[in-house]
Amino acid sequence: MDMKKRIHLELRNRTPSDVKELVLDNCRSCEGKIEGLTDEFEELEFLSTINVGLTSVANLPKLNKLKKLELSDNRISGGLEVLAEKCPNLTHLNLSGNKIKDLGTIEPLKKLENLKSLDLFNCEVTNLNDYRENVFKLLPQLTYLDGYDRDDKEAPDSDVEAYLEGLEDEEEDEDVLSLVKDRDDKEAPDSDAEGYVEGLDDEEEDEDEEEYDDDAQVVEDEEEEEEEEEGEEEDVSGEEEEDEEGYNDGEVDDDEDEEEPGEEQGQKRKREPEDEGDEDD
Repeated sequence: MDMKKRIHLELRNRTPSDVKELVLDNCRSCEGKIEGLTDEFEELEFLSTINVGLTSVANLPKLNKLKKLELSDNRISGGLEVLAEKCPNLTHLNLSGNKIKDLGTIEPLKKLENLKSLDLFNCEVTNLNDYRENVFKLLPQLTYLDGYDRDDKEAPDSDVEAYLEGLEDEEEDEDVLSLVKDRDDKEAPDSDAEGYVEGLDDEEEDEDEEEYDDDAQVVEDEEEEEEEEEGEEEDVSGEEEEDEEGYNDGEVDDDEDEEEPGEEQGQKRKREPEDEGDEDD
């Protein structure tokens, strides 16, 4: 796939100004030059063109925000002064596996004041005597050469990975912000719907409570009615008992009344003989 078509695919329906990272590894350059990349990629911070057959970076557009440039495994042998002009804020440059043979080829990199890491691994220049010492003298702004500092301490694992992670974090933050914004935009309808549902739930609960209260009232009324009926039955039974007692008392009085005339008659009978004796006298 040629580089121009690859760039079109990598855009993924984005505009060039939206792209911060662009990977074009293993595609085909046009006659050893960069093709399809324009200064419209004004926000580009990371560009990788590994093994694309480059012999020159002359066609590189103006990329003021570019910080990391991967040019390894190409056939570049010079013309690096373009980098200081087109990518003035470059911090990481990988030229491993190119045709760089002497220190004079990398001397233009002195103008890249922010350059912190340079890789020349598998380039012929690395075979020179005192290679590392001389490169650090030539480019005093460097912190790491081929992954190690002046004291042969290895760079964090690695600056490239940390940089890429930083880019990913920024993209994730943007995605999160976008999601939050979408959620906020949709929050009102969701809240209304939730409020409506909650309102229905409250109404159902109120209805259930009312039904429960009604049932409880009915039970209560029935209990009161039963108690009243029981009270009435007790009153009725009490009255009946009183009537029975009254009736019994009446019978007793009648008996007594019946007995009294008998006694009077007995007395009369007793008196009559006495009276007869008096008459005989």
